[in-house]
Amino acid sequence: MHPDLAIVPDFSLRSVNTFGIDARARAYLRVTRVDQLAQVLADPVLGAMPRLLLGGGSNIVLTGDVDGLVLHMAIAGRAIVGEQADEHGGSVLVRAGAGENWHDFVQWTLAQGLGGLENMALIPGTVGASPIQNIGAYGAEVKDRFHCLTVFEIASGTLRTMDAAACRFAYRDSVFKHPDGAGLAIVDVTFALPRAWAPNLKYGELAQELAASGLAAPSAQQVSDAVVAIRRRKLPDPALIGNAGSFFKNPVVGAAQCAALLAAHPALVHHAQSDGSEKLAAGWLIDQCGWKGRSLGAAGVYEKQALVLVNRGGATGAEVLALARAIQADVLARFGVSLETEPVFI
Repeated sequence: MHPDLAIVPDFSLRSVNTFGIDARARAYLRVTRVDQLAQVLADPVLGAMPRLLLGGGSNIVLTGDVDGLVLHMAIAGRAIVGEQADEHGGSVLVRAGAGENWHDFVQWTLAQGLGGLENMALIPGTVGASPIQNIGAYGAEVKDRFHCLTVFEIASGTLRTMDAAACRFAYRDSVFKHPDGAGLAIVDVTFALPRAWAPNLKYGELAQELAASGLAAPSAQQVSDAVVAIRRRKLPDPALIGNAGSFFKNPVVGAAQCAALLAAHPALVHHAQSDGSEKLAAGWLIDQCGWKGRSLGAAGVYEKQALVLVNRGGATGAEVLALARAIQADVLARFGVSLETEPVFI
């Protein structure tokens, strides 16, 4: 094997996935430089191994050991790299390495006097993983502030830049979650943050939090602080209770189906979409099926938020999968709505 690569054999992945599932990898490499990826491909042994790209481990559920090489993307760095003119007053371009902690990066942009990412504060994971899931919260998504990213194309061993169109962003989705994006290792991500910033308070809970604090015209930092306060009240800290954040996507249904559901369930939580469809609150659906606080084996549903599945201690990926499937079956039976999982099962 290449002498410059610190390959760890038979590596426990428990510390690098936020669910805290104890699976093992045949080999592991913490990638801190792009040239390490090229060295892996050039090595006859490593290059022939199956590979798993890993970021912050906050959006995966390990259902067994990984019989291959785990490439843990830990490339650091953050900087203001330029400006971009537009009809809205222009944007500042900021770039971060794939291994940067997402929340720390958001706070860094705010310290530079740049708003735009504050609604997504405290989302677990890394900057490099953020476009894969097109992460979002409180009325904002990564695609809203995305400029471009750099990938290392494993098939060719070359670097290339991808814009938003190439990333094919959708609700909690992107090209990277599909077969044609599986061989692309994200190296860095660049965001365009507006010079003419205005708070995004269209999400009711966030607006209420700020109003309760007497903030009629909040700063970007104050919006971030409010988001952090809400998330800490509702969601478990992965450092204390293993979890992968929101486990299910909020399902989107047609207006007619939503109207029929409202007739039967007047308290249904729903949000109208610009295309006439309706987004339903998955947590509400799960809660109505009586799952909040329940467990199957060592995997359970968080007591304060039915959208979050947790590891109550020693849970296996199989137990998490069984719990998710039981919840999906109950929601489908009661409401006729299919729930999709957010994390990827490996």
